[in-house]
Amino acid sequence: MSSRASIASPSSAFVPLVSSSSPADEGLLRGALRRLDGWMTTPLSAQQVVVRLSLYLVLAANWPLWLQITRIGGAPSLYLRSAAALAVLTACGTVAILAFTAWTRGMKLLWWLVVMVAALSQYYMLTYSVVMDPSMAANVLQTDAREVADLLSVRMLAAVLAVAALPSWWLLRVRIPAMRPLRQVGRNLALLVLALGLAAGTVAAMSRDLAPLMRNHPHLRYLMNPLASLYSTSVSALRPVFARSRTLVPMTQGAALGASYAAGARPTLFVLVVGETARADHFGINGYGRDTTPELTKRNVMSWREVRSCGTSTLASLPCMFSPLGKSAFESRDNDYENLLDVAQAAGMGVLWLDNQSGCKGVCDRVPHASAAEGLDAEARKQLCDGGECRDEAMLHNLDARLAALPAAQRERGVLLVLHQMGSHGPAYYKRSADAGKRFMPECRTEVLADCAHGELVNAYDNSIAATDAFLGKTIDWLRGQTAKYDTALLYLSDHGESLGEYGLFLHGMPYGVAPDMQKHVPMVAWMDTSFLRRDGLAADCLRASGDAPLTHDNLYHTVLGLLDVQSPSYQRPLDAFSGCRSAVLASK
Repeated sequence: MSSRASIASPSSAFVPLVSSSSPADEGLLRGALRRLDGWMTTPLSAQQVVVRLSLYLVLAANWPLWLQITRIGGAPSLYLRSAAALAVLTACGTVAILAFTAWTRGMKLLWWLVVMVAALSQYYMLTYSVVMDPSMAANVLQTDAREVADLLSVRMLAAVLAVAALPSWWLLRVRIPAMRPLRQVGRNLALLVLALGLAAGTVAAMSRDLAPLMRNHPHLRYLMNPLASLYSTSVSALRPVFARSRTLVPMTQGAALGASYAAGARPTLFVLVVGETARADHFGINGYGRDTTPELTKRNVMSWREVRSCGTSTLASLPCMFSPLGKSAFESRDNDYENLLDVAQAAGMGVLWLDNQSGCKGVCDRVPHASAAEGLDAEARKQLCDGGECRDEAMLHNLDARLAALPAAQRERGVLLVLHQMGSHGPAYYKRSADAGKRFMPECRTEVLADCAHGELVNAYDNSIAATDAFLGKTIDWLRGQTAKYDTALLYLSDHGESLGEYGLFLHGMPYGVAPDMQKHVPMVAWMDTSFLRRDGLAADCLRASGDAPLTHDNLYHTVLGLLDVQSPSYQRPLDAFSGCRSAVLASK
């Protein structure tokens, strides 16, 4: 007996078993890999690569589209025909676009980027039930590093690799023989004509099915991947390049301070808090079943419960809500217009924008502005900031010094201070509240919201609303400390709402026409000290009684001008939400 056979330990007994079978297994595996690699290295023309890549993406990266078609309903015989037609159209459209890239050299990286865009788009469409329309693409392009970090996860990596690993390997290994340029141009044109012709024939043959489907469900066009992603991203990225230069239309002519600023009157300190992703129906003060707003209740604020936003994303809503135009005119405008901040500054007030978000989207470009993190000392950063993100309370740190830095002549007339919150920004709602302030547990602790129980998701979101409540309470307390020098007031209004799994949707940013009310129904809250109410001629009981009045972001511009007693030709009294509660003398302005 050999010495090796005489060894009786368990570990050594296991070695012969592995060594006797693994060479064969490894040989089979290596052989399969060699055959696969041989298939992948088969020479193909650039046009063949484009066609195969397009067909692969139709099959591997369009599950949101197929699932949505099945949810629409109807007999399988109907939705399978529609799915087949949309598959052909998606393939033809992708081939038509990639036909412009079907060259023998230098295109592999571009094709790989298309694969990655398709894989990432499918992941976000499946995970958060969004669609890749131009507004969503614009939101993606303006996402900052903090927001990107919130979206990263192991599940995202796995989902992207599931789609992108095979074509990435193939693109790395495939050989594309050189071809004369003129012949290549001819083949590309032929491929383009063939793809467009097949698409046209499909539309003609299936128009009775496709026309009502796309008319009743227009969002389906933004689920066709990678067509929608490429189209929307291109539109968003190239629109500023090719758009004609817009004129900035002045709105500040005739802006002046009203009669309440007569000699001897104290200046006004008005804080406008722009909330983020807050839903009106999750504010306890509005009748929500949970007491998410105890601090606002203690401070006896006024709340308006039927307010709708201008858009379903910060990019859409923020410039619109500060505009004098209103939603309809703002969205159809040909030029840019000065906004509420410009008018207040032109009237002589000091204006300051403090941001704890991804920027003011152009609203604050012509007034003093700063980020919440600017000027924080090391101790304040340690207490208020974590991983590059600061809690909203950072905007209140050293706020007296920030106001003192405004020009004295403006400050002595009055100050409009805008605080732009991080608020309830998702999907990492659990990061929006401090551990010590979490009241609703257990909470969702992942960015993949569909993996959480609905109750845990709502807990995390409600904790973020409670954090906003605490922040507003502290802001009101700070204002109370300023009443020896100023007549003070606060108005809070969120930019848009949020979906928390209702109808299978998460986050926000759906096209406005099909977005659920959860993404548009926003809270609006006001607090005013007695001297401010008296100065503005407002009756508090009247304001409270108007809490169910239907309002929109269209009202903000005119309401704030009315509260500040800033006279302007752009002011429209019917759109001032509080004009009906103002005394006759001041209401005549």
